[in-house]
Amino acid sequence: MRITGGTLRSRSLRAPRGRSTRPTSDRVREALFGILGSLGAIERARVLDLYAGTGALGLEALSRGAAHATLVESSREALVAVRANVEALGQRDNARVVAGHVRATIGRLVRDGPFDLVLADPPWALVDEGEAAAALSDLARAGGLSDQALVVLEHAARSAPPQIELLVRGETRRYGDTALTFYKPAILAPPRPDARPTSE
Repeated sequence: MRITGGTLRSRSLRAPRGRSTRPTSDRVREALFGILGSLGAIERARVLDLYAGTGALGLEALSRGAAHATLVESSREALVAVRANVEALGQRDNARVVAGHVRATIGRLVRDGPFDLVLADPPWALVDEGEAAAALSDLARAGGLSDQALVVLEHAARSAPPQIELLVRGETRRYGDTALTFYKPAILAPPRPDARPTSE
């Protein structure tokens, strides 16, 4: 598995031993970042990589111009791999690895936000059970998303993309057995204190 584009293109990524982690394939990752690049969603973005596994999504974002990435993972084996990848790619100053289950870490995560781009690649069972949607709702409720944030949820192509409270669902792209569904915040940010009403 390698970084597919940007300044770190073709650099190898370490994967954890065993089969508990299912990394996003290079093909799907390349397609995803092609879409994100066309939307202007990567450059200088603050990125949150949930269920990070190897850290491939967050590190790919950094390679392609993101400002900072926070990578969240609970598996001990995967944490060893993601930390090794951050070090090997020289991204210690640009990436923070957070150990823990996603919903339990929301309070810590929002300190790195608000996030412009959230990449969530949970075990697909967590999508079907509603746990991944609940975690993303918690993040939005905690103020972890910027006004124009983009959230991408990876899930099984056979599963219907979930409705997520406080997020508006956009299109779904399918690549073999994998699907990517895009979301935006549902509620506009409140006016800034210095905002002045316009006269008609």
